[in-house]
Amino acid sequence: MPSQQKKIIFCMAGVLSFACALGVVTALGTPLWIKATVLCKTGALLVNASGQELDKFMGEMQYGLFHGEGVRQCGLGARPFRFSFFPDLLKVIPVSIHVNVILFSAIFIVLTMVGAAFFMYNAFGKPFETLHGPLGLYLLSFISVALWLSATTYQAQGSCGCLVMILFASEVKIHHLSEKIANYKEGTYVYKTQSENYAISFWVIFICFFVHFLNGLLIRLAGFQFPFTKSKDSETTNVAADLMY
Repeated sequence: MPSQQKKIIFCMAGVLSFACALGVVTALGTPLWIKATVLCKTGALLVNASGQELDKFMGEMQYGLFHGEGVRQCGLGARPFRFSFFPDLLKVIPVSIHVNVILFSAIFIVLTMVGAAFFMYNAFGKPFETLHGPLGLYLLSFISVALWLSATTYQAQGSCGCLVMILFASEVKIHHLSEKIANYKEGTYVYKTQSENYAISFWVIFICFFVHFLNGLLIRLAGFQFPFTKSKDSETTNVAADLMY
């Protein structure tokens, strides 16, 4: 049976993982990934605006992975607008990158939930006695596979979180996502991005990515090392040796 200290450590790791899963779910559905300001370049050039005059040509927007909203200004007053990535912007955004961001976010949620379940099982799972014979081999093989999946899941969590941030950042910065949104169905005016800031939902993903490493530290404090397979293989070998006598 695991010691009380190990139970507390695994329980803390499980709670952190579960909180991360809820955080990513919330981030996935909120339009708070990017806050951007856009300048109506066409209008500003027509009147040769500068300084505080540019405020009349400055709009803003915020968006997430599915929808967003903003205000366009081009010297004639504010024009609010709303948009959805599916199906409105499919022709102007890098669809493959955007879909991969959503896909890896969903995988991140699933893996984080699985990781939380493994942590809780290790904290509150029932102890077992060493079994000899074929049943013991089957049991130890099953445990080895389960622990290997736990290690793989743990490593994949960090990979998915990192991929989500990298892909989304490349979509925004390299493919100029804010400009494409601002210029969507704007035949007369041309908008140029002035500033882009990552908002709450993006930083939630970053925090969950950081928690992945914190959970790794908790596991090390509990005295376990990945990938677990070495120690379990040796146990299986010992049981097999017992069967030969």
